[in-house]
Amino acid sequence: MSLAPSLSVPASRFNPLPLTIGLFCLLWSFAFIAGKIGVTDCPPLILLTARFSLAGILILATTALRRDAWSLSWRDALMFAVLGTANNALYLGLGYTGLKSVSAGLGGLIVSANPVFTAVLAAIFLREALTRRKILGLLLGMAGVGFIVWHRMSVGTDSLHGILFTLASLASIVTGTILFKLFAPKGSLWIGNGIQNLAAGIVLLPVALVFADFNDIVPSARLFGAFAFLVLGGSILAYLLWFQLLKVCGATAASSYHFLMPPLAMLFAWMVLGEHVALKDLLGIVPVALGIYLVTRAPVQRSQS
Repeated sequence: MSLAPSLSVPASRFNPLPLTIGLFCLLWSFAFIAGKIGVTDCPPLILLTARFSLAGILILATTALRRDAWSLSWRDALMFAVLGTANNALYLGLGYTGLKSVSAGLGGLIVSANPVFTAVLAAIFLREALTRRKILGLLLGMAGVGFIVWHRMSVGTDSLHGILFTLASLASIVTGTILFKLFAPKGSLWIGNGIQNLAAGIVLLPVALVFADFNDIVPSARLFGAFAFLVLGGSILAYLLWFQLLKVCGATAASSYHFLMPPLAMLFAWMVLGEHVALKDLLGIVPVALGIYLVTRAPVQRSQS
């Protein structure tokens, strides 16, 4: 699915799509850094249970205070709850467990392979066109990400255990993306996001009570700051932007922006956490950028003679 219809707006009108894409990429990639900080001082399952529960309560409480009309059917509400299990509970539950033993940069890197698997499944289940240009772009993106992963693994600073958890996290976000486009829940994305977060918190709560130890929490200013960002910037704003991009761009094009996460996550990890960024990591960004361009570029319109 092309981005062309979204970009075809009169010159006099403001097109919010580039701003939406840019803000989403910044929030999503920095969430890996905030997550790494968070799991350092708090068990992942406890952190996520509190994050999702608070985000869901804030969204739905705001809706009630504003007296917004409930625009979701029971079917739509149930679908958002299912998405909360895939996109939040499983995706981040597995991903944050992996972050305990992998770097924030590598965690963002693995999840950025989302577009490759999403494009294939979108062609099968959603009948989105998978042109040769898109295939080439996806292969380039995968090659760039794979090159950086290989280099990081050769250094030996990230554990296989954490990588396996992160790969399972990747499978969850791909599944959630396809489910959203396949069942296309209607109504308010704001309310839907609240249901999604609250459902994820409910699903994770018993798991956290059984497998996590509250005595492992180390209260600190950095933990509070990371938690605040994850709730407001990650669970509320970033997911709202993500659903909007899925509606406007299609699953393949929207997911291709995840190829931007490795360089951004590595940059933020270097700035905030002091993680090392090698020249080979930067070289891998070149095919990633070219891959994004090929996947999202609007097809050339041939003039009618």
